[in-house]
Amino acid sequence: MEKKRGHRYIFLPCGWSNGEGAAVQGKRRIRTQVAVVGGGPVGLLVASELAAYGVDTVLLESEAGVSAQPKATTLHARAVQCLARRGHLPGPAAGYARAAAGRPFHFAGLPGLVITAPDREPEPILKCPQAELERRFEERARSAGARILREHRVTEVVQEDDEVRVEVEGPQGPAVCAARYVVGADGARSTVREWAGIASDTHPATVSALMGAVTITDPDALPEGWQRTPRGWIASKRDPGGKTHIRTLNCTGAHFNRHLPLSLEELRREVSWIAGRDIAMEEPRWLGRFSDFTRLARTFRAGRVFLAGDAAHVHFPIGGQGLSTGVLDALNLGWKLALAVHGAAGAGLLDTYDPERRAAARRVIDNTRAQLALMRPGLELDALRMVFSELLAGDRDGRQLSDMISAQDTVLPDHTGGLCPAAGTFLRNVVLSTGTGETDVIGLLQEGRPLLLLFGEKGSRHRAEAREWRETLKVVQALAVPDVPYEAVLVRPDGYIAWASGGCDLGEALSVYFVKGARAGCP
Repeated sequence: MEKKRGHRYIFLPCGWSNGEGAAVQGKRRIRTQVAVVGGGPVGLLVASELAAYGVDTVLLESEAGVSAQPKATTLHARAVQCLARRGHLPGPAAGYARAAAGRPFHFAGLPGLVITAPDREPEPILKCPQAELERRFEERARSAGARILREHRVTEVVQEDDEVRVEVEGPQGPAVCAARYVVGADGARSTVREWAGIASDTHPATVSALMGAVTITDPDALPEGWQRTPRGWIASKRDPGGKTHIRTLNCTGAHFNRHLPLSLEELRREVSWIAGRDIAMEEPRWLGRFSDFTRLARTFRAGRVFLAGDAAHVHFPIGGQGLSTGVLDALNLGWKLALAVHGAAGAGLLDTYDPERRAAARRVIDNTRAQLALMRPGLELDALRMVFSELLAGDRDGRQLSDMISAQDTVLPDHTGGLCPAAGTFLRNVVLSTGTGETDVIGLLQEGRPLLLLFGEKGSRHRAEAREWRETLKVVQALAVPDVPYEAVLVRPDGYIAWASGGCDLGEALSVYFVKGARAGCP
């Protein structure tokens, strides 16, 4: 039985109740403020964030545990930066002292792209297996009080006047979960999306791609890395246990039934055909198919239901952007939903989630489709690839492609009505000298509260404007003025600037985001 802090659980002959109502029609009844459907990295991160803000959170996941199957391993710079600001990554209490550094990456399989990040930020690329992230987020969610209900499969989602009813099949039989809000992070075939009636824009698959981990009989027959031939692509990487992880790309067309199970023999034939020589392999694990099928939900919010991660957007998995995009969804939504639950959110705050994250997802879909176009075989594309290789070599200074892949070019809409040019940009990790010592932006955002930074004597004049929101804000006076061209800056918990001096009045911007006098829960 799951225990909820501050509530009493009673056993009834027909099921469980939490003291707020009897079991209904033999079904266990679960009450919560937010129900998160899906226990992958995105759902677990949302649950972790909400629980840390004191939101009563239940996560419903059909699987019994974290899957060991290799999945995503790449977190790009903006996702890493936002995770660091929310305390999900280990690091020095006063931030990151390293100078800016570049990390090699690729664009459409072509080498030469370098991902960089500003000074004092974390490494621009974090390599971490998805399973490890899931375990880390789950541990943090549980320790903050979230109820993680595994082996609970959602069968129906119904929006009612003031709550959402989620029908569930669990180990103890059917259950009904009643929540104020529901977050669907249940993957590409999202049950939540379907039941919420959210339509999608889709593009059918045009290529066939295979994946699996095998033992190559002759390791020298298949070198590691990206290999392009006139028939397609092979990406291979050997793990410490001797297994070779393979991805193939065949651009002759989509597989006639891409939902059929993949066999070792089919994978061997495909790899050998693309390579132009026989590649013997054995001991297969985690065989599967994927394609360039794309989906973008037409809205990420329908009433009290929100979508995040693959439930909201699916794209061709090139460039390692999928995990980062879902993580940024979660970090964008978590604090907003928490403020709404606590009655501290401005009237339109929840409505900002869709335009902010849907535009970012559209950009990822567009750039992955462009990369796939570059990967298609053909003599006419060889010249284009050569030109792009030259562009990649010259992008180290301009950073247009690297910032696009790493989401560091993301600028959010200005919700103050276009009066604040800095609104929607990301505040880098500047060092601040305060009355209590030296700190930085990353350290100050660990609490999860919106941050009002006042720089020097001029900045202090904005303190009075924020007085009616003091229960929600963390206000910090910097003794010296850092290399920031503003007297004061209002920073969201995810690191983006909500307001900066020189535009509209601070009170106007605060009214857009927060309720006067309300107290928001914080970690």
